[in-house]
Amino acid sequence: MKFIKIVLVILLIALVVIQFIRPDKNVSSYESVTAFEAETQPSSEVAGILKQNCYDCHSNHTTYPWYAEIAPVSFWLDEHIEHGKGHFNASAWEEYSVKKKDHKLEELIEMVEEGEMPLDSYTWVHGDLTDAQQKLVIQWATMARLQYKEALEVSTSY
Repeated sequence: MKFIKIVLVILLIALVVIQFIRPDKNVSSYESVTAFEAETQPSSEVAGILKQNCYDCHSNHTTYPWYAEIAPVSFWLDEHIEHGKGHFNASAWEEYSVKKKDHKLEELIEMVEEGEMPLDSYTWVHGDLTDAQQKLVIQWATMARLQYKEALEVSTSY
């Protein structure tokens, strides 16, 4: 019993100490996605869906929930955001090649169609996309891909 008390005290001390260690925040502004939205031209409804359901993990701007201030959740969220930005970062859209832009939109369509995005861990707290919202996002991404497919076809025909 004494051993369990010692372990619990050590765990409590560790929990308190890690509260003072903070990962860097992913905060710029929504202007960081301006080039992405200008080029892909989402409707205002789709832009709202992206802002509410995608940009927290897939841009340089995250709106953090209150529990993001509590370690170890803060570390888990930081890893989650870095992983999401590694796969697709709307704020880095201008840096992507035409081929990469096409591929990223193709992946976006697949992930939404298969119900893999948004992630379950995100939807538990923030809610999931409705079928209608999924359809809108897929239609927008499909249309946005056309410009890149055309550019790729032109570049390969020379």
